[in-house]
Amino acid sequence: MAEAAASAVEAQLSAGLRTHGRAALVATGGRSPGPVYDRLCRAGIDWARVVVTLSDERQVDIDSPNANIRLLRERLFVGEAARAHYLPLTDYAEPALRALMPFDAVMLGMGEDGHIASLIPGSPVMAQAMDPDGKTLVAESPEGFGSPPVARITLTLAALLQSRAIFLLIAGEAKRQVISDAQAGADLPVRAILDQDRVPVRVFWSPEHKR
Repeated sequence: MAEAAASAVEAQLSAGLRTHGRAALVATGGRSPGPVYDRLCRAGIDWARVVVTLSDERQVDIDSPNANIRLLRERLFVGEAARAHYLPLTDYAEPALRALMPFDAVMLGMGEDGHIASLIPGSPVMAQAMDPDGKTLVAESPEGFGSPPVARITLTLAALLQSRAIFLLIAGEAKRQVISDAQAGADLPVRAILDQDRVPVRVFWSPEHKR
């Protein structure tokens, strides 16, 4: 799974560099992408012309093990990939994000509750953040939702759909069943990604997590 996903993301970034002279990657945290980043950081592309941001971030110290940027620093921004430009996901990042759109590649994980990014069932931001035609690119979710239940900032569904390709990374039988349930019509956040026809979506699955 990691080899296939890294290859797919590399191809998207390479196409962006060839076509537009720069490329934009929306990365993700969680357990599944680590082995992907271990491979992607060795991609033979001009990382100095790549901008990386996150699909979501937890409002914790940047050195916290719960911070998604820590995963990127340790496993993606390594060697030549350290030359990539990082755009922090903040509530004042919208102008910079708009300048990058459409993103060349969006990487997403998924929770067993079907959440993507920090679009978490029950969060009070969901009504606005899940509007596929919304004007807002970033939403802030208060603490008390997700695991860990900390405050978060996330790209909205409308922002995620402003991309050329979406890659969903999942592992384990439980999450495979969640995807099946969403495809069958279950009201889960991930269904909004799987059911839309604006952006190609590829699901990468492995039978178990490998860190």
